[in-house]
Amino acid sequence: MKHRFGAAVAAAALATIAHTAPAQASDAVAELIDQEGQTVGEVELRDTPHGALLHVRLHNLPSGAHAFHIHEAGVCEGDFSSAGGHYNPEGVAHGIDDPDGMHAGDMPNIHVPETGELEIEVLNHQVSVEQLLDEEDGTSIVIHEGPDDYISDPAGDAGPRIACGVIEAS
Repeated sequence: MKHRFGAAVAAAALATIAHTAPAQASDAVAELIDQEGQTVGEVELRDTPHGALLHVRLHNLPSGAHAFHIHEAGVCEGDFSSAGGHYNPEGVAHGIDDPDGMHAGDMPNIHVPETGELEIEVLNHQVSVEQLLDEEDGTSIVIHEGPDDYISDPAGDAGPRIACGVIEAS
């Protein structure tokens, strides 16, 4: 009984700290749009000593698993093929499960609930916001219709792109 009570007190204390701690300023932001031009979310990015932390807030997305990547071009037009391939400055193979991979833009799949809304944070230890903003053609965040299989080269067999947002300094 003491452990349950102690854990509840600790959880309440952490929740209080989370609500009273000052929010960290973002270094960059990407407003995500669908192919109809409707806003479906926002990704705030900030540098940490361990890579870029992405704070993701999504709405009006289809439920299910979706690939979530950083792409090599800061252009989100048409079917979003304008965003190019995955961000891959080292020229390595694709995939979290590939021993010769993964692209710097490869990140874990996101899992959108039936509500179509999701808020998560993802740490990408292979990139910095400064690096993403310094790219000549810019960079973008892309969400695909299906999940990344974590191995198919070059893009994870994730299907069409359903949302895209150019990463811009905030």
